[in-house]
Amino acid sequence: MSVLERLKQKIAAELAWEKAVFTYPPDMALGDLSLACFEEAAKEKKNPAALASELAQKLSAAPSLQRDLASVKAVGPYLNFFIRPEIFAAETINEIKKTKDKFGANSSGQGKKIMIEFSNGNTHKEYHVGHLRNIAYGAAMTNLLKAAGYEVLPVSYINDFGIHVAKTIWQWQKDPAPLDAKEDKGYLLGQSYVAASQELDADPEKKTEVGKIMAEIESRSGENYQLWQETRQWSIKYFDRIYQELGINFFHIFYESEVIDAGRKIVADLLKRNILKLSQGAVIADLEEYGLGVLPIIRSDGTALYPVGDLELARAKFQTYGVNESLYVVDVRQSLYFQQLAKILELMGYDKKIRHLTYDFVTLPEGMMKSRTGQVITYEELKDKLLTKLKAETEKRHADWTASRVLMVATDLAISTIKFEMLKVGADKVITFNIEEAAKFDGYTACYLQYGYARLKSIVRKGGLGWFQAPADLSRLNDAKAKALVLKIARYPEIITLAAEKYNPSEVAKYLFELTQLFNDYYHEVNILKAERADKKARLALIKAVAQVLQNGFNVLGLRALEEM
Repeated sequence: MSVLERLKQKIAAELAWEKAVFTYPPDMALGDLSLACFEEAAKEKKNPAALASELAQKLSAAPSLQRDLASVKAVGPYLNFFIRPEIFAAETINEIKKTKDKFGANSSGQGKKIMIEFSNGNTHKEYHVGHLRNIAYGAAMTNLLKAAGYEVLPVSYINDFGIHVAKTIWQWQKDPAPLDAKEDKGYLLGQSYVAASQELDADPEKKTEVGKIMAEIESRSGENYQLWQETRQWSIKYFDRIYQELGINFFHIFYESEVIDAGRKIVADLLKRNILKLSQGAVIADLEEYGLGVLPIIRSDGTALYPVGDLELARAKFQTYGVNESLYVVDVRQSLYFQQLAKILELMGYDKKIRHLTYDFVTLPEGMMKSRTGQVITYEELKDKLLTKLKAETEKRHADWTASRVLMVATDLAISTIKFEMLKVGADKVITFNIEEAAKFDGYTACYLQYGYARLKSIVRKGGLGWFQAPADLSRLNDAKAKALVLKIARYPEIITLAAEKYNPSEVAKYLFELTQLFNDYYHEVNILKAERADKKARLALIKAVAQVLQNGFNVLGLRALEEM
């Protein structure tokens, strides 16, 4: 339990309230913590302001709070608490020093196992900006849930057996791309898919040819199946490289082709149990009585749809891996589908929980992206554009750096920028990805955060290790700027708890931005390295603590912290 949480519990214990919901005044001149008295006043049939005044006197005299609180004041219906900075700073900084990268973690999910499925890409397609939101969100949620004490199994489910594969192979046979054009053959397959989609939209009768290819692939025999095997490996290699560049590690990667046959057996069993039924040669789940419409399972030509593999995958998650809950990171368009899937699993007898973590679209300044038409920015294009801008900026700031060092830092900045842009707004909000804005070094950007962290580490290096070998007198951190910074880093554990509970990494992104702003204000207004010896020692200890909290937050968001840039 954090220092701040212990203080809140002390206050709540003195009040003997069943529920004490603390807030933070917008201006620290009003207090460091605040409690509204409306609910308790209603219970006791008292005026809220009168109750606040009465409780302020009581708490001011409470022996258990004398050490922690400088004063308690009633402001209208609110109780406002002023924390003793000299005590609070020492306890907070020492806790961070002791726990290091574990600061902020909690055990709320201990004993529970969660499987989180994300980055469900399609082989034979390009990896574009929209996919990046999925993978950034899924990876950040993995880190958040681990910080909350859960055993988390991050997995991906790759659709390597859908109709899109047959479209790509149909096009590739007619017009194969020159294999020496790019090192990455998986990238070229995506271009074939776009060309196929455009031609089939113009001439729908050719879809019969694609259907035959799909049937041959599902039969696992013939030339088209062999070509599927070869091209599938190109896509897998392409995805693996992207995962490596983004620093993504999966516990396991499932493929539709590996679960589809077992899924068909489940479908056959559900037909016998009347959970599914035949309709005009197709297999469907009629969920009208539950207000969930009709879900097609198998097409009338016998080829499988998404639910076939998902049913077997759900079985494996709960029976083979023994998870308590299964999370699916899939865009908001699939909300009804996951409600339908959950209902089928319930009818099958599963009492395990599945949760759909939705996220909204990523658009470009010029409008919506469409992979079928090629109106997308691919991962490669986005990374290259960002890299060009950030290399130029890094070279401008460090003319003495080698080309390899510039490239390394610019690459890390580009990856950080991609992830941060995908995480800095709530998953329920549409993202308009503007490369020019995203690559700025000021404002709500990854570069601003990274620059703040690099400045912190520079101060620590200039301070020298000798300043950290003996304890500092942290009671000297009693000015308003230091107090604001200490209170902010003390709040990090509650931000992690809140973000995990709400499945919302943007809470962490917002917090890191605000912390960086506070540090920059402190840096510009308080002398650190040229301060009197005792003050310098205390301020350097604070700087190290702030750097540790920023690094911990970067780890949650999947950003590599840069010590120089």
